[in-house]
Amino acid sequence: MPLITEYSTNARPGYRLVEVYDSDAFLGDDEPLQRSRTQVVAGNGYHLYLRTSQPDIEVQVTIRIWDIPQRPPEDVEGTIPVSLESETGQLVVNQITFGPAGVMDLPRPGVYDGHAAWSGREATAGYYNTCIQRGAEEQWGVEQIGAAWRQCPTTEQYSLDLWFVRESEPEDDWDE
Repeated sequence: MPLITEYSTNARPGYRLVEVYDSDAFLGDDEPLQRSRTQVVAGNGYHLYLRTSQPDIEVQVTIRIWDIPQRPPEDVEGTIPVSLESETGQLVVNQITFGPAGVMDLPRPGVYDGHAAWSGREATAGYYNTCIQRGAEEQWGVEQIGAAWRQCPTTEQYSLDLWFVRESEPEDDWDE
């Protein structure tokens, strides 16, 4: 069960969201966006929404590609099965309001199944809420708020453990 490749980046959530999608499938979908509110991670096959616990502190996103299916990690706050198709072989980790945080080249294009896991959500949300309250009481300025976000003692983390399952289906030829 060797790890084939791993990619990790930090992303600043916008509207409590970070996205992962095939570089050619960037259009969103309202139904999985809504499901992410209760499931934390939801997708439509080409696009995953990672619902963060807060809108301002950077989160870590790690994508691992395995040669065979893996069990979900046990030492996390939650997991959910996912499937992601990448016809280009390139995944984008996107910050809603700031643009791409990074791009990962997959070993090959196709459909990848796996699971998403998350940890540090509760601790980061608690820290965020404490900072918001203290900031209001003590009238923090922008610099003080930014420093507080950078000093968060925990990291909100999202990981995607994926493995190749099949080639992408050929697209229908719309010219006929």
